[in-house]
Amino acid sequence: MTMPDAGTDWDVLKADMLARGSKDAKWREGKTAVYVFNAGPDVARVQKEAYTMYMSENGLGPAAFPSLKRMEDEVIGMGLTLLHGPEGSVGNITSGGTDSITMAMKTARDFARKEKHISGTLNVVLPYSAHPAFDKAAKVMEIEIRRVALTPEYLADVDAMSVAADDHTIMIVGSAPTFPYGLIDPIEKLGALAKAKGLWLHVDACVGGYIAPFVRMNGGDVPPFDFEVEGVSSMSADLHKYGYCAKGASTVLFRSDDLRKHMIFDTKNWPGGRMVTPTLAGTRPGGAISAAWAVMNFLGVQGYRDKHQQVTDAREKIEAGATALGFRVLGRPQLGIVAFTHDEVDCMAVWAKLYERGWFTSVTTEPPSLHLMLSPFHLQVADTYLADLAWALGEVKAGKSGEKREARYS
Repeated sequence: MTMPDAGTDWDVLKADMLARGSKDAKWREGKTAVYVFNAGPDVARVQKEAYTMYMSENGLGPAAFPSLKRMEDEVIGMGLTLLHGPEGSVGNITSGGTDSITMAMKTARDFARKEKHISGTLNVVLPYSAHPAFDKAAKVMEIEIRRVALTPEYLADVDAMSVAADDHTIMIVGSAPTFPYGLIDPIEKLGALAKAKGLWLHVDACVGGYIAPFVRMNGGDVPPFDFEVEGVSSMSADLHKYGYCAKGASTVLFRSDDLRKHMIFDTKNWPGGRMVTPTLAGTRPGGAISAAWAVMNFLGVQGYRDKHQQVTDAREKIEAGATALGFRVLGRPQLGIVAFTHDEVDCMAVWAKLYERGWFTSVTTEPPSLHLMLSPFHLQVADTYLADLAWALGEVKAGKSGEKREARYS
C-alpha cells in the first residue's frame, strides 16, 4: 500500500477499521482466553478515558510532565505494597513483560560485572517452563540460557537448578505462575538457594503479580512468591494482564535502589544535553501510565478482590466441568490459568474443533493440553465453553477431527 495523495474522511476510515476487525477473535463475547483481559465495561471505560487524557504526553520528560512521574511513582508504590516490597524497594513502569524481564536481566548482568566482577560468558538458570522472553533478552545480550527439566509436578526443580548454576550465573528464575501450566514455582526454596549461593533470584510474576495477592486475600492457597521471600532480588509483574490496565504497561521491581541503579541509563556523551532513562525506551507513552494509575485507583483493593473472585470461580467451574468430561488438570492451579489434557484423545484436535465454534485459546504442548488464561468475563460464558468442549470432544472421538491447526503462542 502507498499513502493516498489526498486524505480520507474519518468516518470512512472508521468504517473500514470496523470491517477489518469483524474477522478478529471475538474477545468481547468472552471467546478469547489469551492476549486480552476482559474485566468488564466499567474498567474498559476508565482505561480508554484515562489513556486519552494523557495520550500526547511523554514519560521521557518528567520535568515537563511531573504529573506522569507522580502517577508512575504511585503505581509502583501500590505494586510494591501488594508484593511485600521492603523499605527502600523501587521500580519502574515498562511497556510489557518482555521489557520488564529484559531490564531485570540487564540489571543483573551489570550488577554481576561491576559488583561481583564476573566476566566471560554469563548465564541464566531457569526452569523449562519459564517464558521465552528470557531467551529473547539473552540473545540481545549474548547470555547463555540454561533451561532445567521440571519435576513430575511441572514445577522448578530446585536441586537441578542448583547443579546447573556456577560462578558465571548472573540470575536464577522462578515463575509465579508459569504460563504453560498456571503453577507457582517453589519460590521459597529458590530464595534459599539464592541466599546460600549468593545468586540473583528474579521472580517472573508477569501473569500473577496483580492477581495472586488478591486471591490470597480471598482465602486462596497462595504460597510466598514475592519480596516476602528474602532471596528475591527483582520481579516482573504486568499491569496490563491481571491488573486490567491498558496495554502496554508492566512493572519491573527491585529490592533496593542499590540493585536498580544498574538499570538506569545516564549519558552526556552527545551534543543534546544529559539524557537519563530508567528503562530501554526513550519515549514512554503517557497514556499507559495514566491509565494504569486510574484503573488501580478506580478498582481499589475491594474491586480487585471482586474481579479476581470471578476469575477463581470461572477457573474452578471449568476445572470441574472438564474433569467430568474425562480431562485431567495439570497440577494444582491457584490463579487464573488452567491447562488440562486428555489421556485418550488428541487435545490438539479438540482445540481445533473449538476454534470452529469461535473459541480462540492457547495450548500447552508438553503434554498436549488445552490452555485457558481466564478473565472475569469468562464466568459468564463458562457454561457455553463447557458445552462446546463436550461437543468438540465428541466430534474427535467420532473421528471428525477437522482441519489441523499449528500449536503456537504467537
